[in-house]
This record gives sequence, C-alpha cells and structure tokens, in this order.
Amino acid sequence: MILVTGGAGFIGSNFVLDWLAEHDEPVVNLDKLTYAGNLRSLAGLAGDARHVFVHGDIGDAETVGALLSRHRPRAIVNLAAETHVDRSIRGPRAFIDTNVVGTCTLLECTRTWWESLPPDERAAFRFLHVSTDEVYGSLGPVDPAFSETTPFAPNSPYAASKAASDHMVRAWHHTWGLPTLTTNCSNNYGPRQFPEKLIPLMIVNALAGKPLPVYGDGQNVRDWLYVGDHCSAIRAVLARGRPGEIYNVGGNAETSNLDVVHTLCRLLAERVPGRDFAAQVAFVADRPGHDRRYAIDATKIRSELGWTPSESFESGMARTVDWYLANGEWLASVQSDEYRKWMDIQYA
Repeated sequence: MILVTGGAGFIGSNFVLDWLAEHDEPVVNLDKLTYAGNLRSLAGLAGDARHVFVHGDIGDAETVGALLSRHRPRAIVNLAAETHVDRSIRGPRAFIDTNVVGTCTLLECTRTWWESLPPDERAAFRFLHVSTDEVYGSLGPVDPAFSETTPFAPNSPYAASKAASDHMVRAWHHTWGLPTLTTNCSNNYGPRQFPEKLIPLMIVNALAGKPLPVYGDGQNVRDWLYVGDHCSAIRAVLARGRPGEIYNVGGNAETSNLDVVHTLCRLLAERVPGRDFAAQVAFVADRPGHDRRYAIDATKIRSELGWTPSESFESGMARTVDWYLANGEWLASVQSDEYRKWMDIQYA
C-alpha cells in the first residue's frame, strides 16, 4: 500500500481517485481537513476497502509513527501543504507550521521507521514530495523556463515555505540516504479545486453574476497544468524516478491571467447562452510582490520517464468548466460563511 498525505485536498483527492482507478493497491489517506480539505471530493470511494481515511496532521509525530508501523507503506506521496499565496501574505505562520515544521516531522518519522526496515524493503521504499514552481521565483518575458537546476528565489511566504521543505527533502536524502523524489509543478487546475484559486473563483463568481476580480493588469503569466496530467506525472515519478532527483512538471500552456479569464468566459457563454460573462471582468489592486511570469522546462521528465501532458489548455479548461457545471452541489458545499468573509476581505 501507499500513504498519501493531504489526500482530501484538490490535487490529493484527484490523485487518490486516479490511483484507485488505475491500481488495486490500497491507499491510506492522511489529511488534517483544513478549510481546503473536503471529504465530499472522495465520496465516490465510500465503502471501498482499498481506501482508508485517517483524520490527522503530518506534524503529529505520534499519528504518523503509528500509521507507518501499522500499514508499512512501500511509498509516501506528500501532498499535505498550505498552498494559497494570498493567505500566506495575510497569515504566514500556518504555512511555516505545515509546510516547514510538518514536513520536517514527517521526514523524521519516516526516516526513523525506514531505518528499521529489512534491507530489501528499505531499498524499495520511496518518499515523493510534491512541490511548486514558485520556489524558483519570477521570470522576465524572454527568460528561459525554470529547469531543475534553476536557483531558488522564492518571493512569497508560501513559496519560501515550500522552498524550505524542498531543501529538507534533499538534505534527508543526502545525509541519511532516504530515497526521496521531488516534483515541482506549475499551476494546477481542474475538478475539486477550492474556489479561492483563480479558475474556480472565476467560475463561481461568473455563475453568481459577481465581478471577476483580476489582479493588476492581468498580464501575469503562468504555465497551466491539468490536475489529471499532474497525477499521471506523480505516478510516473513514483514508478521510475531516480532517488534523490527533482522532476519539473509542466503543462506546456503559458497563458496570462487575463487570457485565462477570457477563455473561461467564452466556455461558460457556450454552455450558458444569453450571458455576457466578459462584462463581469473587474481589475483590482495587485497582489503584493506578485510574480510576473512562471514557465516550466519539463525536458527531464519527458526524456527520462516518457511523461508528457495529455490535455491541451483548451481541452483541460473545457473539462474543468463542464465538471463545475455538473457538480453544483459540491461547489455550494465548500462556500461556507468563512469562505465568503475571506473573499469579501481579499477583494474589497
């Protein structure tokens, strides 16, 4: 079996669902169920004996140690993280607690347990840490894309906390030989994403007739990666990646935020006739320290592991819009009073 941390979040729930659709190998799913964790995302696994959910924190050494001793996973996929840049600017401490201290606790519990294993199990074990392209900082308009050797230059508290966790994963491999793997991915989008991030937020606001808030001039560029493609990349790295290595994962889809919003408006208008969603676009004050451009060079994962994304930006966006339109109950369930207060504060 494998242990997945953060498996009730956006990428985590998609990974668990895709894993069990592709494999019979069981998953133990450890999630703290913060505001962005949602068991409704895993409702399709109700009664499936291959999925064991545990409500807990990667920073709780007792819980982690007990899970490792009881289940003896052949691999850990660490997806547990605080991930929203805006929230890290308003309150960085939670990002340090989970992304730095929590990752350290998880690594130490894993190392202690791993060192007790028989040699063959020790050699076969893998610890896969999922990270972000934001650790590399910001690019100019014509700068080459981030590679695995790009120096770290994080510009937000979120990015700094993830950079710290990446460095720890590297150190645990170098110092103790823990067989780690790290992936640094570009901006994910797709089903089950909490609607504080750009794409689901635009869909929620568009359908509700609310303004579509775009930071600054809307020309900040990101590489967009469909979450299903990201999940397939994680599986490829887990299966064939070389311990100690880093693999960048990108969607080959550099697009400005404003073009993302206009694409969503067009796709929604095709499905909800008679609405001029583009008229709802509203430019708002820019985010402090807003990185201008991210771009991923995914040559390494393509050449070494044979992975490439299956979805284009257009096809992935169409699938995403269709999922949210078909899952209004899920979307309504995550829009709590706390969520609405956060949106009011953030975009006032």
